[in-house]
Amino acid sequence: MSPPPPPLGRSRRKAAGHAFDAALDDTELATARTALAQGRWTEARALLAATGDDWDRRGHRFDVLAQEPTTTAWARDWRLAEPESHDAEMLLAFAAVHRALRGKERSDRARERCRAAAAGAPADPTPWLALLVLERSLGREEDVVRLFDEVRHRHAEHHHAHHLMVARLAERRPGAGQDPLHEVYDFAAWAAEQASADSPLAVLPVVAHAERYRVLAAAGLESADPVRSGHWAGRRARGVMKGAFDWWLEWRTPEGPGHPRCLVDLNFLAHAKSGEGRAAEAAALFHRIGRHATPAPWSYPDRDPYAAFRAARAAAFGAT
Repeated sequence: MSPPPPPLGRSRRKAAGHAFDAALDDTELATARTALAQGRWTEARALLAATGDDWDRRGHRFDVLAQEPTTTAWARDWRLAEPESHDAEMLLAFAAVHRALRGKERSDRARERCRAAAAGAPADPTPWLALLVLERSLGREEDVVRLFDEVRHRHAEHHHAHHLMVARLAERRPGAGQDPLHEVYDFAAWAAEQASADSPLAVLPVVAHAERYRVLAAAGLESADPVRSGHWAGRRARGVMKGAFDWWLEWRTPEGPGHPRCLVDLNFLAHAKSGEGRAAEAAALFHRIGRHATPAPWSYPDRDPYAAFRAARAAAFGAT
């Protein structure tokens, strides 16, 4: 039996105005990001030190802080004040990656910074994650695979790294359409099977299905609206969704529901459920994760990412 939906009557106007925040529900990260943008780098230093070797959260926090346009300048001040700080060096490296992706810095310079950061902390997967973020967009496929192996060698279930690999693999052979034997599905199934029983990588097959849908929609081979697309209606899609939802019903994590990887993966599953027309299940997931949209593949410029969910819920429970 599906969990009940949240109370009806939530404001459509408020939902439509919701903006994606890469920090998700990490309020400490959001606070440190604001302080860093104002030149107060000591709050970012304290946050990253407190993160320790929670590699998933560490990668998420560096990635979000590095996306701010002013990060490079303030991270340089931090490194001048503390030249031995690995975190300052890592933040500069990750910021260089995002600047290179925006065309504001040479990609080879960003690679040099990441390799220098990696040399300073051999056990840390974060410099390799930064390189993977860069090469996922700019590099050759063999470079992407090699960097994924570097991350996985240091943290076998690294959440962000697996998402990046799925996104890259999904872009292979768009002309093959909904091929059920596409390599992205094999990779996601393998990773989910290799992961521990309580790992959110159990949802990776849903992510693979969603990323492949993104590619097909961009190529004009599927409708840009998941509700109207046949991508979610096949036997394979239904099986993937059922398996992931069954895992979610029994999932218990010591990190709590606010962990970034929880929010990201449950967003994929919730949107998939709404695209599949399973309104009650989608509602239960949205109720758990709050109003956090994932930037891709759901938030197309011309549509509210919650529109499919609201349409499915209205059809099942009546208009609100």
